[in-house]
Amino acid sequence: MFAIVTIAGQQFKVEEGQEIFVHRLEANAGDSVSFDNVHLTSGDAGVSVGTPNVKGFSVGATVIDHVKGDKVVVFKKKRRKGYRVKNGHRQQFTKIKIDSIAG
Repeated sequence: MFAIVTIAGQQFKVEEGQEIFVHRLEANAGDSVSFDNVHLTSGDAGVSVGTPNVKGFSVGATVIDHVKGDKVVVFKKKRRKGYRVKNGHRQQFTKIKIDSIAG
């Protein structure tokens, strides 16, 4: 069984037991979180498509850890003007494990 769910503003296709990285959540490591914005479910009973959400379904997950992503280098330059700016950025992520898709 899989589901398409919105987590922290992004849509993910999730299955039970899967570990994914999402944008940083306000939860501590080891906490259980639940997501109600389930847009589609597929399983033995068939496919259920919501308008926009499937009623009665939720996805339960456990927060594993908070991590930083790879560094992204942002470099800006204007030719012949002597203008150069170099910045770096590391995105904050939360690693979660999908425990259940219940409906």
